[in-house]
Amino acid sequence: MKDCIKFLGTAGARFVVSKQLRSSGGMWLSLNNTQMLIDPGPGTLVRCVHSRPRLDPVQLDGIVLTHRHLDHCGDVNAMIEAMTQGGFKRKGIIFAPSDALEEDPVVLRYARDYVDGVVTLKEGGQYTIGNISFSTPIKHQHGGVETYGLNIYRDTKSNRGAKPLISLIVDTRYFPALVDYYTGSILILNVVQATPMEGVDHLDVMGAQRIIAAVRPKLAILTHFGMTMLRAKPWEVAGRIKRDTGHDVVAASDGMAVDLEPYE
Repeated sequence: MKDCIKFLGTAGARFVVSKQLRSSGGMWLSLNNTQMLIDPGPGTLVRCVHSRPRLDPVQLDGIVLTHRHLDHCGDVNAMIEAMTQGGFKRKGIIFAPSDALEEDPVVLRYARDYVDGVVTLKEGGQYTIGNISFSTPIKHQHGGVETYGLNIYRDTKSNRGAKPLISLIVDTRYFPALVDYYTGSILILNVVQATPMEGVDHLDVMGAQRIIAAVRPKLAILTHFGMTMLRAKPWEVAGRIKRDTGHDVVAASDGMAVDLEPYE
């Protein structure tokens, strides 16, 4: 499989997910002969089976949960079973914050026996999976749950001081330090809301635009849309940000695959 990231789903927030106005399948990364699944929300297994070409969970090297909210982890145990052929083929690594693993865990304890390892994410952490590496540079400000974005590197040697290939800013309210830590050639942003909402710890369009203008990625991808973003038409929002910043900005759609080779 060529180096690409596939958006199995682009739904964000409870209403879009519960109504399945967009799929909530998370992202499948194929990079340097390594297969990594990020945030398998409800429906991920079905989306893998129905993808064209089909995505076989048995090929996964591991699964990353950025945080414990159900739109990011609802299918994690189903995907562990699929990855390990029901536990008969022990393989893969699970990465998740501590509150997804400890009291009231979302990764079930029986499923952990099926994998090669379970790794707890932490602020400033650096990790290896297959032939690639990633880091969790800073804790996000999101809804009282431990949440981390990702910087992803093409090999296992370049996660200290090198520019990331992909930076993923997952659920968080805007805060200025985000622009210092997520500097990837491809910048993926979870943009749930079109405008700020009191008490809601998510990026809105203005926050996303500020980050894109500061980071200056080769490509910025908006995803994880709530109701106000769907009403605002994400592709039109992306077009306005592209016009205002001068950087290439697109809105993800369910099933969209992005070829990584031009950005490596």
